[in-house]
Amino acid sequence: METDQIIGFGLMLAGAICGGSFGLPSKYVKKETPWEVLWGPFFFFVTILIPIVVAPLVVNDLGGIYSRVGTNTIIAVLAFGLLWGLGSMTLGMSFAFIGLSLAYALNYGAQIVCGSMMPMLLFDADQILTSHGYVILAGVAVCLVGVVVSGRAGILKERSLKKDGPEAKPDQEEASAVKKPKMLIGLVIGVGSGILCACYALASAYAEPIGKEAQDAVLNNADWAAAWAVTAMILWGGAVSSCLYCAVQLTRNKTWGHLAKPGVGRVLLLAAVMAVLHDAAIFFFGLGWLHLGGLGVSVGYPVFMSFAIIVGNVHGFRTGEWKGASRESIVWIIVGIALLIVGVCLLAQGKAMMPS
Repeated sequence: METDQIIGFGLMLAGAICGGSFGLPSKYVKKETPWEVLWGPFFFFVTILIPIVVAPLVVNDLGGIYSRVGTNTIIAVLAFGLLWGLGSMTLGMSFAFIGLSLAYALNYGAQIVCGSMMPMLLFDADQILTSHGYVILAGVAVCLVGVVVSGRAGILKERSLKKDGPEAKPDQEEASAVKKPKMLIGLVIGVGSGILCACYALASAYAEPIGKEAQDAVLNNADWAAAWAVTAMILWGGAVSSCLYCAVQLTRNKTWGHLAKPGVGRVLLLAAVMAVLHDAAIFFFGLGWLHLGGLGVSVGYPVFMSFAIIVGNVHGFRTGEWKGASRESIVWIIVGIALLIVGVCLLAQGKAMMPS
């Protein structure tokens, strides 16, 4: 494997560590804090404030780069960025229908498949029916199985923890029965959110001219600066859907006033920390696929997602989320993580087999 590819996968791992960790600060928010009071500022920091502050500071001639790549490129990147932001929102909706574990399994599974296959089909279809293409497809398939197994582990964990908790009351059981018909809706939303979130990979693929223009010898932007030129444009597209949704929730639930209550400074600080980790994750992803060269997004996206799932589960064990879970669920999650590692190795091997 070439040195540049090793660096690329290393950057993907760095991004996954940030991506798998950005949700940790939310554990320190008081339970009575409305969802939109934390996540509204978070999305504002992620998609508007950080890219507006950072990108012009680190990228030489940012405005000129955007103007030279053409309107079609900018519109495509913004459009797929908007769809990515919409996917992030619909993922939150699926939690209410089918629970965290199943929602994440469906979302990540759809992301891994669509985030790798859509760019390959659109930009590198000739690479599919090759020896390295088959290995990459096998890696994607193994990662997908790993996600499904991990989701199964999460479902078993929740069941085992509920059995050990207080018994459900009759009215709770009746409410649960009423929700069962909504399961199909939740499944559709869960898969749909993953497809929409995978549009980040398509936005990155369409943004390749931005990265190349930013790396022009005259501008002399470093790789990491060029990655910011790409990342900022995608995030601005996501701002339309994510921030608008949070504003609607703040208005509908009449929770704007919470942003002026005593103690909100702690909430905003936690949202800012989460935002920095989130943007660091996608920045490292953008920088990583630039180092991977051809099929960079198609290989890098499932690698990034698989690493993030592994990191997230490590944090879950470390913070006691699996304490009291059944032995069966723990076996399933270990198998799931092992499959993800095997899938990532296959993807790396497929990438290494590609002709220089």
